[in-house]
Amino acid sequence: MTAPTSDIYPVHAVTRYLRELLDRDRHLADLWVAGEVSGLTRAASGHIYFTLKDDRSALRCVFFRNRSAGQRDRVESGVSLVVHGSLSLYEPRGEISFIVDFVQPEGTGALAAEFERRRAQFEAEGLFAPERKRPLPRFPQRIGVVTSPTGAVFHDISNVLARRWPLATLLLQPTAVQGPEAPTMIADALHALAREQRPDVIILARGGGAAEELWTFNEEPVVRAIFGCEVPVVSAIGHETDTTLADLVADVRAPTPSVAAELVAPDRVEVAREVAVLRARAEVHTARALVEARERVDRHVSALHHALPDLAAERRRVDGRASELLHAARAVAVRTTGRTVALAGRLGALSPLATLQRGYAVIERPDGSVVGSAAALRPGERVDLRMRDGRRPARIEAEQSP
Repeated sequence: MTAPTSDIYPVHAVTRYLRELLDRDRHLADLWVAGEVSGLTRAASGHIYFTLKDDRSALRCVFFRNRSAGQRDRVESGVSLVVHGSLSLYEPRGEISFIVDFVQPEGTGALAAEFERRRAQFEAEGLFAPERKRPLPRFPQRIGVVTSPTGAVFHDISNVLARRWPLATLLLQPTAVQGPEAPTMIADALHALAREQRPDVIILARGGGAAEELWTFNEEPVVRAIFGCEVPVVSAIGHETDTTLADLVADVRAPTPSVAAELVAPDRVEVAREVAVLRARAEVHTARALVEARERVDRHVSALHHALPDLAAERRRVDGRASELLHAARAVAVRTTGRTVALAGRLGALSPLATLQRGYAVIERPDGSVVGSAAALRPGERVDLRMRDGRRPARIEAEQSP
């Protein structure tokens, strides 16, 4: 009789297979475990090793130094805790350990413990940082609302906005606010409203309810969608005493949906009053500015008036100078006339015309040139004899011997 055969595996193959089984199990990667701390060891590396036990079993735990440093003081021997983390297998020793990432005192409810864990996680990432929160627009033109279309929330918001600021356009992006699909639907609604309709501000709202009913607004898709929204978000979840992670990440938190509507829109009555005050101030300022401008103009006119010369005196001075110039010009003219007459007499005595008056004649060729020598004349040449009382043509006869 032969013994049955089977595969034989090395130890490391078995431990690796077990670790992969644990890592693939999503339920084991998100566990809350309650128990008493024992066997506490704080290593020099900063890691904390301890055993979490109850009256029936024990679980080896490790709290690495890079996980939630602010909660490390809560781990003390003999203390009952509620811890969050995941199961993993340490292959070299084949030991299963619980990797802790969050610690709460025992007695805390499961929802409260998970809320604190998520708040610590998102706060460490900077999602709640005050410096990243954006101011709301003073005079929004488009106001978006993400909420259930069937509840009273949208009706309340609409009534408040119609009374306070009817100039704005109200944009409803309907979504479920409760149930397994609600977180994804709310995140999609925020993205669609911001990108497609481009409001100036968004109100994320739902009415009151139990903590379990409001848990949707603690889910990661909702928190990250608000953080990544392109426009300011006002949260109005439940009643004033309710606080969700959506409230912590929103730019502004309102205690109720109606208050959210009051926060995002100004009161038209107050705006009208402010406008009236500004108009009155502008009128006073304008009137004062006109008076001051008129006074400045008067001062400038007066200064110009004093700076202008005495035109009458200048006119008299100019008239006097003109008279002097006239007398001087007349004297010059008289002197010039006397000299001219004298020169004319002298020129007249030297003029050829005076010679003609004494019986002489001037011989001119037809081109007007004067003949000054008898030798210059040719026989038969025609000339003009210019005498004192006119001209007579003449012709040169044959040459005469001297």
